Amino acid sequence: MTIKTAFPPTLSPRVLASAIPWWGWQLGGAFAIYLVVSYFMLGAYPDAQPHLRIDFSPLLDASLQIKTHVTGALSAFFIGLILLLAPKGFRFHKTLGWAWIVAMSVTAVSSFFITGIFQNAYSPIHALSAWTLIGLPFGVAAIRRRDVKKHRQTMTGMFVGGMAIAGLFTFLPGRLMWSLFVGT
Repeated sequence: MTIKTAFPPTLSPRVLASAIPWWGWQLGGAFAIYLVVSYFMLGAYPDAQPHLRIDFSPLLDASLQIKTHVTGALSAFFIGLILLLAPKGFRFHKTLGWAWIVAMSVTAVSSFFITGIFQNAYSPIHALSAWTLIGLPFGVAAIRRRDVKKHRQTMTGMFVGGMAIAGLFTFLPGRLMWSLFVGT
């Protein structure tokens, strides 16, 4: 006769890895890269004294392209949070979904008029903008085919990649969001 014990199952690395969703790995990796890049950027300026503050004057002094981009990005971020956190299929999901698509499109298109990282050349972040403009119609097509799983994956991927990961890199030292909230 075999005696069964109530010991918890062993937690192997494979079990732990499968417990974290794919977007969690992406965010974690992006955050690790962000920390390394920020460390080296701040190391280049030993006199820098970052401190938490809020100063909107850099945004108010920015060009129209940057103001448009920031407005679209903030709109897409907050609408996207509502869509992700609210119950799926709630009454205004479709309306907010279209508003999110418009905000994401404005954000992606306006990014092509901003070339601040590499002076007058496009950066790898612009590849995310191009991918967003390609991916948005695929997300809409998926839900029109009633493929809810593909729609959810596509739209969540664009939110994580376009809003969370690209948004994280706007807070690198020397960039606009850094100067708005941290500054040196």
